[in-house]
Amino acid sequence: MNDKKWNLQTIVLYGINSVIGSGIFLLPGSAYDHLGPASLLAYLFVFVLVMSIALCFAECGSMFEQSGGPYLYTKQAFGDFFGYEVGVMKWIVSIIAWATMAVGFSTALSALIPQIASPVLQKTIAIGIILTLSLVNLLGINIMAYLNNIATVAKLIPMAIFILGGIWYVEGSNYTPFIPADLTINSVSTAFIIVFFAFTGFENLGVAAGDMENPKRNVPLALIISMSFVSVVYFFVQFNCVGILGADLGGTKTPVADAMGRVWGSNGLLLVTLGTLISIGGLNIASSFNTPRCAQALAEGRLLPKFMMKNNKYNVPYISVLITGGLAILLTLTGSFAELAAISVISRFSQYIPTCIAVPVLRKKSFGHAGYKVPFGLLVPAIAVVASLWLLANADLYKLVTGLGAMVLVAPLYILMKKYSSVENSRP
Repeated sequence: MNDKKWNLQTIVLYGINSVIGSGIFLLPGSAYDHLGPASLLAYLFVFVLVMSIALCFAECGSMFEQSGGPYLYTKQAFGDFFGYEVGVMKWIVSIIAWATMAVGFSTALSALIPQIASPVLQKTIAIGIILTLSLVNLLGINIMAYLNNIATVAKLIPMAIFILGGIWYVEGSNYTPFIPADLTINSVSTAFIIVFFAFTGFENLGVAAGDMENPKRNVPLALIISMSFVSVVYFFVQFNCVGILGADLGGTKTPVADAMGRVWGSNGLLLVTLGTLISIGGLNIASSFNTPRCAQALAEGRLLPKFMMKNNKYNVPYISVLITGGLAILLTLTGSFAELAAISVISRFSQYIPTCIAVPVLRKKSFGHAGYKVPFGLLVPAIAVVASLWLLANADLYKLVTGLGAMVLVAPLYILMKKYSSVENSRP
């Protein structure tokens, strides 16, 4: 029994849901701390950088109908080993992120219901979220499409209210002086990095391409539409926060809540709390769908055991879903995410850089008949690679070392998997 595959509308909403999280309610203050009102320019500049990377993903995505995303593009361009490193790191970090977001949801919920603030109850709720979404996943992609669409629209409602309603309360004087007198190169680069990481998540779109209608057309189109939409939302959230709070935006840890509280009082604060809860809930839904597909794609490439690609009657990789959910629950029980999450920086760029470099390589191969082609020759991939290397060079050294260490640790597993795969293939 095959579910109907996701259409373009659902894929676009999935892209938006994968990027916009609770960070949008915290981001404006961090960006303002470093650039003041000129933080608005950071969004425009980062939009160019992010779109250069997203366009590379769009071209690579237009060449394939299979699931896998950056793992698949890297594997086809540079071979099994590099594909394995990208794919396994992606899967591991996605599991960590899901466990973190499940705990984050229970923490945000405790702000509304103080009675559940104890660590035991919060972990119980987090485990319940992972278990429930894993079981729902087993029922097919149709129900996941409904959940994704509802969650995405719901998380956009508070933002729409803030953007459309708050714009009437901005004060022009809060935008001057536009560029701070004490501006430094270091503050500019720090602000760009902060804003850049708020745009991450778009790389998930191609991971489940096999569950999408006409992925060669719809994946690249959804990438461009969703990232353009996210950029507009982010820009105007920052614009309103600067215009409403002015200098008070600097140093606040809850910028959107402060701005909405100033305009609408306690009702505004409640709206932000609900918006945060919905945003984190939406990310949990996206993660529960996307993360098992990372394992499925690796299994289809014989880089994880073959049984992990098995589907149930709803065409869902049920073993990958159950194993992924089980690992996320184990991480939730440990409760120590800081060290594990440190490898996420390397994981991001181990997807971005190979995908951008893969564009000219795949063009020369038989995969080069892309439905979408990045304009301006190799200029855009070159900008994307340089931007990625620059951001990587400015990342925290501890995170870089931890991430590289993780990549070294998983490398021997590649040899074991190749041997396991050859034994499996030799069986009658």
